[in-house]
Amino acid sequence: MLTDTLLFATTTFLIWVALVYSLSAVWWLIEVLPLGIGWNSSEMDAWGLDDLQVRILTIGAEDVVQATVDSVPDGVAGVKVIAEQDIDIDGAAVSVVPDSFSCKATNKGRAVEWARRHISCDAEYVLYLDEDTLVTGLTGLPDADFVQFTEKPIFTGSRLAYLCEVFRVGYQFEQRAFRRLSYPLYAWGGGFAIRHELEDELTWDVATITEDTNLIWRAADRFELEYRLVDARFRNQAPPSLKAMIKQRRRWMSGTLKDNHILPLLYQPLTLTRVVSWGFSPAIPLLIIGASLVPGATVSIQFFELISTALLAVLFIYMLFGLWAYRKHPLLWPVFLILTPLAVVLHAIGAAWGVISPIEEFEVTEKVVPETIEEVNPELDEGAIAAHDGEDRLVRESADEFDTELFRD
Repeated sequence: MLTDTLLFATTTFLIWVALVYSLSAVWWLIEVLPLGIGWNSSEMDAWGLDDLQVRILTIGAEDVVQATVDSVPDGVAGVKVIAEQDIDIDGAAVSVVPDSFSCKATNKGRAVEWARRHISCDAEYVLYLDEDTLVTGLTGLPDADFVQFTEKPIFTGSRLAYLCEVFRVGYQFEQRAFRRLSYPLYAWGGGFAIRHELEDELTWDVATITEDTNLIWRAADRFELEYRLVDARFRNQAPPSLKAMIKQRRRWMSGTLKDNHILPLLYQPLTLTRVVSWGFSPAIPLLIIGASLVPGATVSIQFFELISTALLAVLFIYMLFGLWAYRKHPLLWPVFLILTPLAVVLHAIGAAWGVISPIEEFEVTEKVVPETIEEVNPELDEGAIAAHDGEDRLVRESADEFDTELFRD
């Protein structure tokens, strides 16, 4: 009797796990294929650079911010650096958030809200960049309320972190479908532009550690938000260590779970299945092993093995899309594909940690100075980052040129 009960419980558990993972994978495929078709069909230069004010957020990473400022094209309306301490930056006006300023938002959100209230802006759009975002391919904006630029993290010294970033960027191909959704599922704060008028109506004055996603969810909740994606592949830094990457993922997951209530009920099950599929995907083999130890569970094992094999194939598809985004040479693909299970596990650790033990405070991911990036990436000559103009690519002249480096640019 006990064995039968255990068998039933195991079978039921496996079926539900398979269902959750399947829903997330199927939805991603729907986004990339039917919903993602025609994503780049709108005019990309409806607004010029003189319609943009750039704002860069930092605590006080002077050398890192200087490289970001240098990458902003000359034609923008203005470049503003919002810092927590006084720093000296050429080519930008630096404003320090006073200690006396208080609002509902904390950490980075507090700084952005102070800037919204106190820094004047006559431009149509505000383009937000992280302190380490190197602008590429920026010539203008499409006519939309919210414009998301794609990212392409650059190697900073950790091959394993870089491997995980290639995998993550492949998953982000789903962003091409966000313009067809009432609620874009997330935003990358390292490179997005928002109409200044819309930003003023929304404000940043909310308590959250994922300000970018929180903002776009609130915007979609209040307005008929027009979203556009620009595949410019801004070059932000990959985490320089596994420790930094894991802590970063933990913060992302913690903020997503905390802000999930903003979404309508129709979207909440979708985001929660994605949470499970991200944070606990490495547990599938353990579930199979557990099921095999239950006598008579052959049917459940066969069913679960079929589903898990299909889901495993989807994980390799994520990696293939990442390899395409990075333009890695096809001869390098087998190495990345072999390492995909490792990337899945490492990418999931921080997310699972965020589910089990969410954090409340914002913690900035560790950055490296431009000289380090140039040193570890042989394609970059000394001084290449400082000389970058933001309108072209940082590495290689053509978007169609293959990258022949394995774990670096």
